[in-house]
Amino acid sequence: MRAHKLLSSQQQRTLLRLKPQRSENKRRSRASNERCYASSNKKKLKVVVFSTSDYEREILEKQLNSHFHVTFLKPRLTIETVDLAHGYDAMCCFVNDDLSTDVIERLSEKCGVKMIALRCAGFDKVDVESCKKFGVLVYRVPMYDPLSIAEHAMALILALNRKLMISHSRVKSGNFTLDGLVGFSMRGKTLGVVGTGKIGRGLANICANGFGMSVLGYDLKQKREFVGQYCDDVETVLKNSDIISLHLPLNEHTKHFIAEKEIDSMKRGAMLINTSRGGLLNIKDVICGLRLGKLGSLGIDVYESEEKIFFKDFSNLTVEEKMLYWDDTMAQLSSLPQVLVTPHQAFLTHEALTEIAECTKQNILEFAEELDDAENDDASREDVSNTTRVC
Repeated sequence: MRAHKLLSSQQQRTLLRLKPQRSENKRRSRASNERCYASSNKKKLKVVVFSTSDYEREILEKQLNSHFHVTFLKPRLTIETVDLAHGYDAMCCFVNDDLSTDVIERLSEKCGVKMIALRCAGFDKVDVESCKKFGVLVYRVPMYDPLSIAEHAMALILALNRKLMISHSRVKSGNFTLDGLVGFSMRGKTLGVVGTGKIGRGLANICANGFGMSVLGYDLKQKREFVGQYCDDVETVLKNSDIISLHLPLNEHTKHFIAEKEIDSMKRGAMLINTSRGGLLNIKDVICGLRLGKLGSLGIDVYESEEKIFFKDFSNLTVEEKMLYWDDTMAQLSSLPQVLVTPHQAFLTHEALTEIAECTKQNILEFAEELDDAENDDASREDVSNTTRVC
């Protein structure tokens, strides 16, 4: 089995130039800066928001409109839509927007955009080197209500175990039989948590304290408050867990973290949960494992090619129109009764949306401060390593 290398928390902060949490003084300073910016006579920044959904617009408007001139757009950012950003100072986008080299170059050179505010934690779709090359600052939302995602992972576990999708479908069609709906008691089973950040530890607490489960964990940096038992290697977690939940970033070390060898090392019939990044799974190997019975069930809220289909509605299209967007791998997953797919909704709570909007506002305000400092040649500003900047 190949050795898996994870970035420690310190390495991640060095890479992303992030601090783990803002101090109370910093929060007070931000609030003061916000009031000053709102009451000043400075020209408001122009901000364009891509991939705007109805569920978030009201919350974003509440946070952004009083500080900036904001235009909300429904289309996803792509090379075809990038020119809609022309004339704006900053651009706000979501997890599956295209921030590849060509898009970044056009944003900077043709549109004049100087800052990108991500409404998400992940930045695997961002060409960071191109942003540095063209002088485009990138900010993200490093954390928002982690328990929302942990709770969704728990919902996937329970739904798969008790066959809720199957029974719901049967009842709607008039079938009230119980054949094929047998689950297992959660108490006494073992949860394996790979990646023990706030989300992983949140799920561990739910399972240990709420369901009486044993918990195994693996992470390069062992947190003392972890409710379970740490293992020295990920292989031990995979071999001894009835349910395995992934809570990792996607990078060169974690791409296809779960593939054929890892599946072979798991307990036969184990449940696999992924609410982190689709690229953590070699999905073809996972489908093979499901069909052979090596994996008992799969619950995913993320998908490696999700930008092609997630956040879109194909239900009213004709068969011919649907074929234009056909994803064979997703079709295979959807055909398996032991698979539950949700469309990247684990974060989707009112509390999380509010935190995302608030952090996005603060990130754009910070960018505005940087512009003001540059205009006034102010060298006294605090080091940008203490921000949510990616680059």
